[in-house]
Amino acid sequence: MACFFRRSIASKLSRILHQPEDVFISALSAVPVSNKKQTADFRLSIVTLVKDGILTSNGNLQSQTEALLNELKQDSVVEEISIGPGVINFRLHRKLLVQKMLEPLGKEDSFGLNSELFNRLEKGKTLVEFSSPNIAKKFHAGHLRSTMIGNFIANLKRSLGNDVIRMNYLGDWGMQFGMLGAGFEQYGSQEKLKENPLQHLFDVYVQVNREAEINKDIRHAARVFFRHLEHHEVKAMALWQQLREISVKEYQQVYKRLGVHYDIYSGESFHQGQTQEVVQQLHNLGLLKITEKGTGVVDLSPCGDMSSYSTVLCSDGTSLYITRDIAAAIDRKEKYTFHEMIYVTDKSQDNHFHQLFQVLLTMGHSWAQRCRHVSFGLVQGMKTRCGEVIFLEDVLDEARARMLHNMSQSMTTKEMENPEDTAEKVGISALIVQDFKGPLESDYKFDWDRMLQAKGDTGVFLQYTHARLCSLLHMQGNGQELELDPSVLLEPRTISILQHLLCYDEVLYRSAQDLQPKHLVNFLTKLCRLVALALRELPVKGSPPNVAQARLQLFNRTRSVLANGMRILGITPVDKM
Repeated sequence: MACFFRRSIASKLSRILHQPEDVFISALSAVPVSNKKQTADFRLSIVTLVKDGILTSNGNLQSQTEALLNELKQDSVVEEISIGPGVINFRLHRKLLVQKMLEPLGKEDSFGLNSELFNRLEKGKTLVEFSSPNIAKKFHAGHLRSTMIGNFIANLKRSLGNDVIRMNYLGDWGMQFGMLGAGFEQYGSQEKLKENPLQHLFDVYVQVNREAEINKDIRHAARVFFRHLEHHEVKAMALWQQLREISVKEYQQVYKRLGVHYDIYSGESFHQGQTQEVVQQLHNLGLLKITEKGTGVVDLSPCGDMSSYSTVLCSDGTSLYITRDIAAAIDRKEKYTFHEMIYVTDKSQDNHFHQLFQVLLTMGHSWAQRCRHVSFGLVQGMKTRCGEVIFLEDVLDEARARMLHNMSQSMTTKEMENPEDTAEKVGISALIVQDFKGPLESDYKFDWDRMLQAKGDTGVFLQYTHARLCSLLHMQGNGQELELDPSVLLEPRTISILQHLLCYDEVLYRSAQDLQPKHLVNFLTKLCRLVALALRELPVKGSPPNVAQARLQLFNRTRSVLANGMRILGITPVDKM
């Protein structure tokens, strides 16, 4: 595999430059596959060696490159070494490339995950907080991005050896619940709550907010209800508990459809009792300032002139969202002893998390440096046939219905036991890939037709390729009957696929650094394009047994990498389409 070749080249460089092998690992990268010609397999960046102090910076870069080239020799692993602008290229012996890349694995999902690159990543316990809808409201389509991105990050971290805790931090406290509580007391119905719980609560919430715009008494009632909650008044707490349990039960049905699970369902309410402790700590540390309006703030300005501050307490003494987040972060560190904590929310909360981390650091919690906010942009134009989307279930139902229709119209659709389940999985994969193709911070326009195309860089294309490979392997076997003969797999199409697989560990490494799924999406879609060409030019049926078996091993390894990459993205691969 890639780690064998990278280590072999690094060993060669180590002997020449008298440095440990590990220092050359990051300077070596797999060369992207070219459609025009067969390229080298790895390249060494001389610029990186200079930057890392392995080569001196006062010499001519090209001269240094040529001098190092002259000392490098071909061996049993590398058959050709050439020079480029600031790089040295290494071409591997083709038979060895085939043999090593198609070696049997103990675990199917371990391909690319034993790379030396990952030794550079810090391992430990990772807590990922994502999705986090507000209770008593139906799952809004806007929470889809947080759910999918958080699930990807948790999957990626786990695949690279981290101990991952998946947390759903529900919005189950605060003034928005005060508004709902006051609204339910006035407009709510226990009968309607039993019939369609979240729809009824949504209707109540819309009605009470509309009324609050013109009626100050409603806003006052909301503040009173929330104050009752803060003081654990029995009637208010009973309603809160009922609506929270209903909400979690409803959300779990949606998460099940998305293939997402959580280790912990937490919420703002879990920490409302600790907010006074946080306020007291801030007071004891001399960090809490009381403004003329009576609010409690923490000065975050570098010069101490209050040019930047965070409000942590209302004038009536009730807690705020950030106060509960401070308490939650401290409690999680004590309870779970995480190495890093990642919050996944939209970019409108960038300032909130900047202030949260600053307050924690000001309080002396140095571990806040290992807290990270992964932000994302907005989805524009998300509509169903019924009009503007409000709820995520509408999106999932629409994706399933449209995909089921497309499958029924396709001549290549296989007979299957549960076409609706397949349509659901493929529809969700289409949602995920459309969301992940670009930078997470960017807004993007939702497009049903483009998203569900079977050709192009779509989730449907990934699923179609996987199902096609599964069908081939089901009919012809996995190629393990005969010992692999590398000499029959030297066609350009085969080599292109294997060269592309050399990049897999680098793609995962890059994804782990910036937590962007686009790298993996681009890798998988390119792999599928290479597979499509290979399936056309490298037939299994009708080929000599040794050739057929070798090609099956190639397609089996490719299917395995494709499936595992899809699972990291949060996609469940289907065997038939």
